[in-house]
Amino acid sequence: MTEPEPTQPEETSEPKERLAHSFRNLRELVDFVAGKSLPPLTPEEGLLTEALPFPFLAIVGQQEMKLALLLGLINPNIGGILLIGPRGTAKTTAVRSLLDLLPQVERSTCFYGCLPEDIEAGGIEAVCPDCAKKYGEGQPLTAPDRVRLIELPLNAKIEDVVGGIDERAAAHERMRVRRGILAQADRNLLYIDEINLLSDDIIDSILDAAAQGSYTVRRGPIAATYRARFVLIGSMNPEEGRLRPQILDRFGLRVIVHGLENATERLEAYRRVQAYLANPRQMTGQFSAEMEAAASEIRSAREQIPNVVIPDEIANPAIELVQRMGIDSLRAEITWFESARAYAAADGRDQVTMDDLKAVAPMALRLRRSQFMSKYLQNQLLEETELNSLLSRFGRRSRLKKRIKRGAKKK
Repeated sequence: MTEPEPTQPEETSEPKERLAHSFRNLRELVDFVAGKSLPPLTPEEGLLTEALPFPFLAIVGQQEMKLALLLGLINPNIGGILLIGPRGTAKTTAVRSLLDLLPQVERSTCFYGCLPEDIEAGGIEAVCPDCAKKYGEGQPLTAPDRVRLIELPLNAKIEDVVGGIDERAAAHERMRVRRGILAQADRNLLYIDEINLLSDDIIDSILDAAAQGSYTVRRGPIAATYRARFVLIGSMNPEEGRLRPQILDRFGLRVIVHGLENATERLEAYRRVQAYLANPRQMTGQFSAEMEAAASEIRSAREQIPNVVIPDEIANPAIELVQRMGIDSLRAEITWFESARAYAAADGRDQVTMDDLKAVAPMALRLRRSQFMSKYLQNQLLEETELNSLLSRFGRRSRLKKRIKRGAKKK
């Protein structure tokens, strides 16, 4: 009888460092990478490299900002994210570094953005001739594609944002409106740096599109309606100007980004930036395993979101808290609850707990009270009280006079 040959350990393509750690959820992964130390890097010399974003998980500190951005990827119903802070606090770097974490969606393969739901809503005439032919032949009009980060330049004009006349449509003997940045942002992330410096007409267009999920462009007799379902991310430095209240109200999560206060963290941040500048490819490779794991966790959390519920015994005290804070906007609890659902989904759970609500409450509830509105409503309450008092006595004197006259006649 021959002895069995010794079994060899199975080889795996996963990085050894990733296998040495087991992460139960996305939050544990982020916490681990925050304390990860980098091995020595060798600088690149004379090599042309593609533009690689700074790894999201390599950003030192800024836990609240990173958490808010991850929750926005998991649950778009949060309603947008606003990053408020001074210059040099990694706001723009954090947003651009989301590229390697973005999930996939079904995207139109047509230049004009035609979708199957266009035909369902408006018939075959609602799409371009090429897509009508594809639909008739049973060919798909969409294909899986990664969510993209669309940036709105500060010098953008209104036609760049909403769209203008497209001469390319003449090939189909039709005049159509060219898709603008808002239409390109459909089912993507729309990032606006220095949002407080945008002109009013562009801001109004963005607000309308964000509120409706679509917008209509009219150029003379020609009109076109485009979808604009995007997650809005904005950043601003308060030193450069305030943000209009109606714009602020459109952002679900508001993050106050501070500079790093810990000297050790500041030094580590410098080391990582230095490593990235010296060799972007090698530096990003140091975090590639964790970034892939985080992207997988985000995909799982997005699939879990529809199953996450908030029990009434958790939701009712939360609404009472919002009322005690004097917050009038219903968007407060909508954002708060949706963020808590995303937080629970990132933890692999299907039920929101009180701890979930506490974890995301500062981001969802801050900057929602208005001193102007509080004073205005208080003055209005005084006016209403005075008016009700006068109305309660209205007509009493006339009735009293009638009684006196009737008494005098009897005498």
